[in-house]
Amino acid sequence: MQVPLMPNPAEPKIEAWVNKLGQIVGAADENCYFVGHSIGAQAVLRYLAGLPQAVVVAKVVLVAPWMELDHNTIAEEGETSIEIARPWMETPIDFTKVKKRAGNFCVIFSDNDLFVPIGQKELFKQKLSADVFVEKGKGHFSGCDNVTKLPIVLRCLTS
Repeated sequence: MQVPLMPNPAEPKIEAWVNKLGQIVGAADENCYFVGHSIGAQAVLRYLAGLPQAVVVAKVVLVAPWMELDHNTIAEEGETSIEIARPWMETPIDFTKVKKRAGNFCVIFSDNDLFVPIGQKELFKQKLSADVFVEKGKGHFSGCDNVTKLPIVLRCLTS
């Protein structure tokens, strides 16, 4: 298992993050499992969309999968965050390709995440036929939210 340090996390760029995943993974195959958190979930989806047609990974777990800025984030973070987020929001993800690249998708939301609207769960159900779970009171699943363990991820990976 690897938890990579992604390039320039304060100002993430799509190409740099997807390329980093490619460097770490090497040749993806049916023995690969991916867990992506927040904007890292998008990086995983974009990486999968770029894989050759014959490649299928075992499973993908997305935790607090950030797809767009909500009103709270825009109000708090301002124009700088909007500019960083714009390419991630405006560059389409080919969900048809993504769905074909993994045996199973599991998506985990929190009912009180300030950054990821829970309504986004429908996107993952529709586009990826994902198993969707909603945890109670986990915020954005970070240390700031006092989340240091998340057993549901292990359950998703082993089911």
